[in-house]
Amino acid sequence: MRCQPFTVETTLAIYQRARFSRDARFDGQFFVAVTSTGIFCRNICPAPAPKEQHVQYYPSAIMALAAGFRPCLRCRPDSAPGSPAWRGTDATVKRAISLIQQGALQQAGLPQLAARLGVSERYLRQLFTAELGIAPKRYALLQQLLLAKQLLQSSALPISNVALASGFQSIRSFNAQCKAVLKLTPGEIRKRQQMPTSTIELYLAYRPPYAWQPLRDFLRQRQIPGLEWSGDDYYGRTFRYQQAVGAFTVYHQPQQHRFRLELQLDRLAMLQPVLHNIRRIFDLDVDITQVEQDLAPQLAQLRSAVSGLRLPGLWSPFEAGVRAILGQQVTVRAAHQLVQQLVQQLGDQVAGQRLFPTPQAIVDSELTFLKMPQARRDTLRRFSCYMQECEDTEDINAWQALKGIGPWTCQYARMRGLSDPDIWLAGDAGVKNALKQGAISFSAEAGRPWRSYLTLQLWQLLAAMAKPTAPQTSAVRSNLLENH
Repeated sequence: MRCQPFTVETTLAIYQRARFSRDARFDGQFFVAVTSTGIFCRNICPAPAPKEQHVQYYPSAIMALAAGFRPCLRCRPDSAPGSPAWRGTDATVKRAISLIQQGALQQAGLPQLAARLGVSERYLRQLFTAELGIAPKRYALLQQLLLAKQLLQSSALPISNVALASGFQSIRSFNAQCKAVLKLTPGEIRKRQQMPTSTIELYLAYRPPYAWQPLRDFLRQRQIPGLEWSGDDYYGRTFRYQQAVGAFTVYHQPQQHRFRLELQLDRLAMLQPVLHNIRRIFDLDVDITQVEQDLAPQLAQLRSAVSGLRLPGLWSPFEAGVRAILGQQVTVRAAHQLVQQLVQQLGDQVAGQRLFPTPQAIVDSELTFLKMPQARRDTLRRFSCYMQECEDTEDINAWQALKGIGPWTCQYARMRGLSDPDIWLAGDAGVKNALKQGAISFSAEAGRPWRSYLTLQLWQLLAAMAKPTAPQTSAVRSNLLENH
């Protein structure tokens, strides 16, 4: 089935205006395919705008590829921010796409993916055809090719390594698919430039506005020495993804509406899911303008709502759960010290840095170095044992069956470990104080499905109301309190 371009007149009118104005707020929400050249571009492409009669609009780069157009080498559609809106309304399709982005079809086959989703292979194919016009494996292949093009143009990785990092099993298959779909060989796509081979350098785009300083400050206040590092325009950390180990640093480039990523990774086959997770941590794919429009009645009551505020993620649900457990019934400063001790004592060393401890490392330790009640040590070890054996680490609500873990801990882990956009921590001290001090009264239910952003705005409001003469108190009050 051939993917169809947009046909709704009102939608076309909006995209026509966005194309001619090159409005960066629409970057990645649609793509411009030119029938006279067979090329598709981002709406911000600096090339002369083609005539409207030669243009077709597609809601994703995948759909434009499936329709037979090749990506522009100048504006590089493979580097555009993601756009969840085009994915349709079916929850199974959304979940399937998320798993494919995490490498599900590289690590296993379609039967295993369908089983994880609780549906049959046939039904999954039907859903993809109805929503996207292509089969799941075709979708995964086109996604791999877009990543490969990005690597060919942005890194000095040998072409054989690009093939591996993009999920291809052989160079021959990689070359054939590039020529068939992208209409270019890998050598023709590659830019001739000198770059360090030990580091993968890519650009991660977003749609403005982006409130970098609040997000940076949020992460910096919880920064663990040896695990994380930051500066005015950058943040980085070490990480573990399944059997892969690596480190990354992102540098904010606001004029270009993007981050420059420097990444070290010891298993290139894990590159695609690692990139997906980094984008999630910095909330790069949300349409923040739409979020703020939907929350306008609530934001209007705030004294100083911050435009472009993003959700600060953590590397994994496990790390989010550990941090939340260590923060139970203590101040943010005390929680920070406990996390730091845990990392220093149990985190593996890699190139002079520390990794966040594994569930096994915590289970094997008595945790006596942590100055906290024994009941909380037991909760931490119980939780780590569960996560070590659990197949679905994203089923966070199931944690409540564990003694010592309640709804707040699960909600916090969902908001930071999964970047769930609809978490409202009504019982959190920071939310209560912000509502009280700001004399704010609104229905949080009306903020669905963006209540996490509303929660974060309240903490930001609390920071603005804090006294500048007491920076430490300000930091504690303004933080997303990691206690019950």
